Amino acid sequence: MSINNENNNSAIDTKEKVLIVDDDPSLLRLLGIRLTAAGYQIESAESAKQALGILKSFQPQLVISDLRMEGMDGMALFEKIRQQYPSLPVIIMTAHGTIPDAINATKQGVFSFLTKPFESQELLDTVKQAIRLQPLSSTNNNDQAQHVWREKIISRSAVMETLLQQTYQVAKSDFSLLIHSQSGTGKELLAQAIHQASERSTKPFTAINCAAIPEQLLESELFGHKKGAFTGADNHHIGLFEASDGGTLFLDEIGDMPMNFQVKLLRALQEKEIRPVGSTTSVKVDVRIIAATHKNLQKAIKEQTFREDLYYRLNVVELVLPPLSDRREDIPLLAQHFLSQTSGRTTKQVNGFTQAAMELLICAPWPGNIRQLQNVVEQSVALSTESLISESLVRNALREAPAQHPSFQEARDQFERDYLATILKTTAGNVSQAAKIAQRNRTEFYKLLNKHHLNAEAFREG
Repeated sequence: MSINNENNNSAIDTKEKVLIVDDDPSLLRLLGIRLTAAGYQIESAESAKQALGILKSFQPQLVISDLRMEGMDGMALFEKIRQQYPSLPVIIMTAHGTIPDAINATKQGVFSFLTKPFESQELLDTVKQAIRLQPLSSTNNNDQAQHVWREKIISRSAVMETLLQQTYQVAKSDFSLLIHSQSGTGKELLAQAIHQASERSTKPFTAINCAAIPEQLLESELFGHKKGAFTGADNHHIGLFEASDGGTLFLDEIGDMPMNFQVKLLRALQEKEIRPVGSTTSVKVDVRIIAATHKNLQKAIKEQTFREDLYYRLNVVELVLPPLSDRREDIPLLAQHFLSQTSGRTTKQVNGFTQAAMELLICAPWPGNIRQLQNVVEQSVALSTESLISESLVRNALREAPAQHPSFQEARDQFERDYLATILKTTAGNVSQAAKIAQRNRTEFYKLLNKHHLNAEAFREG
């Protein structure tokens, strides 16, 4: 059973919340009407003090405030917001807008500056861009408090939401799972979430990278060994299977496991017992296996570098974790998360990204996925001398990031996947029409869809 998530492009069904702050009741009503008509959920405040009281309960994705107000003005309100909600974007409005005011406000981190009177479309465009470029606050991120099992997975994209909903369903079972994705997408985080959502959550979760362990040590690492079993075995060693008893064992990069050991792993999965190196007796183990790979295992089977019987034992349910380029709406969230992590390790006061810097992050190709994004943010913070990370810092970090060119096979697979998804979108999931466009018969076209884990149903209009 393969669970595919690469082709659900529908938006998550939530209304973005906007808090409007102005001491002019008529303008407050006018802005509320415009934004409500555009589909936003609106809350209004007639003073900065009132706005601060509303913020915690309303939890907006954007604040629009007048600059000149009685008592606390718009910039003072912005400073308070930045202290409590550093990633919440603020748009400042003023009838006294000057270039120095605008430059000063944006340097301090205000998202944008609107001078009254402004056109309705200008307002809507600015609001849309602010919400698109900025992360949602953590309190709004899919009701995280109700989803403790997935709290480490930072996302607001529809494609990830679909995957996580399906993941939760299969987590409750005890089937073996195979996670397929490119390197750097967070396979281990997904495996940990599955463990947390399962009945085994109170037992150990253990992870091992099969590509990082030399072949001669892999059996001892997984199955353990008796004292004196080989040179250097000075003590009895409990393997990861036995240490994970009752829990979950995550085998990362399973496609790199040596052929000689694959048959031993298959026997352990079938018999639910292992034999430590140097022992004459077997040990019963109760372990759920989650395996992961970036390789095409079906291709590896044809090339006789991976056992077909082991593949079907591991691949009871397959989860396809999308690359970062397929979930670009998560980039602001992830970038802000890495920024907070990195800033906590330095004395620098780096609070966010300029608009141009965030645009660049969103549009970058990200061959190294989330791991590369983390590297770019960390390098940008290290070199930053301002409170906001600039476009030039991001551009330099992207340029200096280690080149991660895909193999010819990976590039061809990516092209085929993108091409098939495009024509399925064009035909709204009509396989007959899509096959004609591709100049392939239906049988061959379905084989291509299965190869790339694409489901035509997901492209059909409701």
